[in-house]
This record gives sequence, structure tokens and C-alpha cells, in this order.
Amino acid sequence: MPRLLAIDYGQARVGLAVTDPGGTVVFALRTVAWETREVLFRELLGVIDQTRPERIVVGYPARAGGDEGLTGRQVRNFVERLKRRTAIPVALADEAHSTEEAAERLRQAGLAGRELAARLDAEAAAVILERYLRGGELCCDPSSSASASS
Repeated sequence: MPRLLAIDYGQARVGLAVTDPGGTVVFALRTVAWETREVLFRELLGVIDQTRPERIVVGYPARAGGDEGLTGRQVRNFVERLKRRTAIPVALADEAHSTEEAAERLRQAGLAGRELAARLDAEAAAVILERYLRGGELCCDPSSSASASS
């Protein structure tokens, strides 16, 4: 399996995780705090250049019933912008409860308060990437349900 980069997209922070070059071990990488798209994409493209992934995995908030909520549309819009800036293939993976799972892992590791908050988004990206490695990408294109919910 090739090296992968995971993104846990958020409106203020983006968590990043990466696999080893063989694509089998996942590492929480860092969190990017951002205020403008330019800052965000400049940071992301720098990480992409540094890590050289063969695929980017973005957490997507799949919802029961297949409808797409506001967060889903925001993630899909982010993915479209990312695809315009890089030729690396982008896949979506279910991010359901990834933040809660990441917080629990960090608490078990003895982190709390600001330390936990500082690492939470990157750890959530690691959870998303581990899920992707176990089960692959989402089975359907979430944009197909966007017109039904508009």
C-alpha cells in the first residue's frame, strides 16, 4: 500500500495524519489552524510536498439516510478546491465519531485540557486514516445526494 495523507477538515482547524512509506502504520501529524483559504491551502500543499502521499483521504460526515448536511457540503466544497490544486487522488472516508474516539485515545494516554485540545484534530485524522485502511473509501459519491437536499 502506498503512503497516504488524511485530512480531518474543520472550519477553524484541520487535522493531518500520514502513514509510513509502506502505507501500513498511521501517525498523527499536526493540526493547521487557519483563517483564510489561502493560508489553509498553502499549508496543505507544503505538507503534501513534504510527505509525498499517493492518495489523500478526507473525512466525510456520512449521515443516516444518505442526506447531506451543511458540514457534508462544506467538506465536499473543500475537496473540490483541493482537487483543483493537486493531481493527487482524493478519497472520502467516514469520519463518524472520529473526534470522540480521538479524545478517548488521548485521555487514555494521559492528556487533558490544552494538551488534549492541541492534538485532537490530528488524532481524529489518524482515526479516519485507520478506518480507511481497514475498510476503504465511502461506497458512493456524496455529491449525488446534494441535489436531493437542496
